[in-house]
Amino acid sequence: MNKIAIPTDQGMVDSHFGHCAYYTIFTISEDSKITKSERFDSPKGCGCKSNIAPVLSEIGVKVMLAGGIGQGARNVLGNSGIKVFSGYSGDVDKAVNDYLKNGYSGENGTCDHIHEDGHSCSH
Repeated sequence: MNKIAIPTDQGMVDSHFGHCAYYTIFTISEDSKITKSERFDSPKGCGCKSNIAPVLSEIGVKVMLAGGIGQGARNVLGNSGIKVFSGYSGDVDKAVNDYLKNGYSGENGTCDHIHEDGHSCSH
């Protein structure tokens, strides 16, 4: 079984990986069915500078479906064996079901702008 993580805020895909309230972790069976979903609280601080990548990898996460995500976070997650697909939005259940049904079909762009708090995603 593999796991898919989605940065989440109130049941919706968070638009910024590094500042999400929590992750929704979906356990996926070998026949691509969701067998379980659970909440996994986000650590304090920026996603790529926290310890979240090895922690998610350790619990079996192989895929991250994100809204916006910077190159630094992509690198850290990739180094932990987690494939990152970005550009997702809306309800997390719909996002994971779309991914399971259709695979990834969006633009896998990197967030590269400065946010309201002065944080730049292009690190």
